[in-house]
Amino acid sequence: MSSLIDPYGRKIDYLRISVTDKCDFRCTYCMDEDVTFLPRSQILSLEEVVKVAKTFIAMGTKRIRITGGEPLVRKNLLWALEQITKQPGLEELTMTTNGSQLYKMANDLLNVGVSRINISLDTLKADRFFALTRRDKFQQVIDGIEKAASLDFKKLKINSVMLKHHNDDELQDLAQFALDRDMDISFIEEMPLGVITSHDRAASYLSSDDVIEQLSTQFTLNESQHITSGPTRYYDVTGYRGRIGVISPHSHNFCDTCNRIRLTAEGRLLLCLGNEHSKDLKPFLREPQRQSLTLEEGIIDALALKPLKHHFNLDEAPQILRFMSATGG
Repeated sequence: MSSLIDPYGRKIDYLRISVTDKCDFRCTYCMDEDVTFLPRSQILSLEEVVKVAKTFIAMGTKRIRITGGEPLVRKNLLWALEQITKQPGLEELTMTTNGSQLYKMANDLLNVGVSRINISLDTLKADRFFALTRRDKFQQVIDGIEKAASLDFKKLKINSVMLKHHNDDELQDLAQFALDRDMDISFIEEMPLGVITSHDRAASYLSSDDVIEQLSTQFTLNESQHITSGPTRYYDVTGYRGRIGVISPHSHNFCDTCNRIRLTAEGRLLLCLGNEHSKDLKPFLREPQRQSLTLEEGIIDALALKPLKHHFNLDEAPQILRFMSATGG
C-alpha cells in the first residue's frame, strides 16, 4: 500500500529526479547563455540520490524518471541507476536526455535497466538546432537517437517544444522522423519558467490544439486510449506504430490527474512544476540526527504542500524564477 497520497486524494507514484542542474546545451527556452550553476556542495551526491529513490520506492513509488539539466553529464551516473533498478517494487526506470551522450552511453543505459528514454529534439535543421541550443551538436544528437533506436528499449520518444515563428514549420517533419523509427513524439507548450531574453513567450506560444490541427493535414489522427504516468495526451496515427502526443500546461490543464513530484538536484522536493511549494530533504540526508522527523515522515509531511493546480499566465512576468534546468523535466 502506498503512503504517498496528497491532500486531494491523488496517489503519488511517479518521482522525477534531477541528478544535476548542469547541461552541455543552452536551449533558449530553458536558460540564458550565462546561467550560473549550483556549487557542487549544494548538489545531492549520487549516494543521497539513491537513498531518496529507494525510500520513495519502499513507500509506494512505482516509476522513477531521471532528468537534469542533462543527466548523462553526471559522472558515475550508471552506478546510481543500477542501484535504483535493483530496488524491489520499482516497475520502471526511465530517463529524459538531450541526446548528446546517447551514442556512447545507450548500450550501458539498457544494460543497467533503463527501459524508456525521452530525447529532446526541437528541429531537424542543423543551423536552427545551433540557434535553439547555442551548441553545434546536431549530428551528435541524431547519431545518438539512431543508436538508441537500434537497441531493445521498451520505448523511445521524442520531446519537442514548439515555438511559433521559431520551429512550428517543422511539425510534420519532426512527427515523420519519429514515426518512421516507431517512436512516439510529444509536442510541448513552452513552460514559463525563469526569465529569458531570447524571445517573447506570449508571441511564440503555440497551443496543442493548433499543433494537432496542423498535423491532421498530413496524418490521420484518432484520440488514443494509451495512457502513461506522464501528462501526455496521445493520438494514434493510422499506418504507424508510434503515437503523436501533446503536453498542454496552458491550453488543457492536466493537474486533476497529477501523480508526480520532483526532486531537484539540490534536494528540494518540488510538489508542483508551476508553483514554488517545496521541502528541502537535504537535512534529512546530511543531518538526520538533528531532525525531529525521519526521511519518510518528512516526505509525507511535504505532500501536504502539493497544490491543486498550477496557474500559468503568458501575459505576466514569470512567477517561477527557477529555470527548467534547475527543476528537472
